[in-house]
Amino acid sequence: MAKNFKQQGDRLTLLNPDTSPAHDLESGDGFLAGSIFGIAITDVPAGEEGAFETTGVWELPKTSAQAWTVGQKIYWNNTLRVVTTSSSGNTLIGVAVEIAANPSAVGLVRLNGSF
Repeated sequence: MAKNFKQQGDRLTLLNPDTSPAHDLESGDGFLAGSIFGIAITDVPAGEEGAFETTGVWELPKTSAQAWTVGQKIYWNNTLRVVTTSSSGNTLIGVAVEIAANPSAVGLVRLNGSF
């Protein structure tokens, strides 16, 4: 192994900033730090660091009035804190791994790591 290897990168320690709009994260919440999207592994209060998974398949809250197809690109809406198929103003985080109906509150997303 190369001497400069540090970690796999699937789980990262990130700061949940206490800047506006500050919010506490609960385990399972999505979180965007710059271009890194992850899922909080534990509760992470605003202003503290926590562990975030950047890969894997996750059930996430979605824009209800959207139907998804398998393999469709999925984006994070950081204002509404939901996943969506709309790219406008949102961050690409992965792909749908199963069909999601319109309406439905959640969808399964395979995270592709940070972009």
